[in-house]
Amino acid sequence: MKHDTTLRRSFQIQCRVIGALLMREILTRYGRHNVGFLWIFFEPMSFTLGVTALWTASKATHGVNLPITAFAVTGYSTILLWRNCANRCALAILPNQSLLYHRNVRVIDFFFARVLLEVSGATMSLIFLTIFFVTLGMMAPPHDIMLMICGWVYLVILGTGLGFTIGALSERSETIDRIWHTIAYLLFPLSGAAFMVEWLPPVAQKIVMLIPMVHGVEMLRSGYFGSLVKPHYDIGYMIVSDLVLLLIGLTLVRDASLRVEPE
Repeated sequence: MKHDTTLRRSFQIQCRVIGALLMREILTRYGRHNVGFLWIFFEPMSFTLGVTALWTASKATHGVNLPITAFAVTGYSTILLWRNCANRCALAILPNQSLLYHRNVRVIDFFFARVLLEVSGATMSLIFLTIFFVTLGMMAPPHDIMLMICGWVYLVILGTGLGFTIGALSERSETIDRIWHTIAYLLFPLSGAAFMVEWLPPVAQKIVMLIPMVHGVEMLRSGYFGSLVKPHYDIGYMIVSDLVLLLIGLTLVRDASLRVEPE
């Protein structure tokens, strides 16, 4: 007897599946003891606080008078977002492969759960640190919150596409994971977290503007600092980058699904 499932019902089922995988991921990674799931945002927050403290202690000014605490928080939070999405999706299939024998579990659900966990952690960390430092008087309130949200959403979609791509490719070979870590280290200083495009020579500006992450960081900082900075970002390029990377990621995830999902 054939049972037809409505689109709404299918969506509800997949939401429950992803929710269950998300809770499983939290318990597996952080356990039930101590602060438990609070490490979702404590972990990225501790990294950001560490970088902020180092930059502040070294009196880093980057040649301008921008508040170093705000500069560190808005910069390093973006690195944690896209880098952790890709890192956590890498080699995500193998340890969860036995779950694919459940009818409603798919490969893409593994990636969605991990990306959602990393995005939630990085987002909560950015919000908490901003409120915390604003309260202490170490940061001024954001100039344009909506522009910040737009830049953050762009980076979230970029990180999702990157996570899908790296996760699906790592199913083919573990070497992909090692190569990605090398690329991530190289992207660290080039992603715009430690500089503004305006500070670079014209030739260097053209080169770094080819890196998609730079546009998101520039938009985020434009929303935060307002007229204190002269941002460089291209909304058209940002939209195309998100769509292309997400399409590549979904295509590779579909190919990986055909390889590992039981008939």
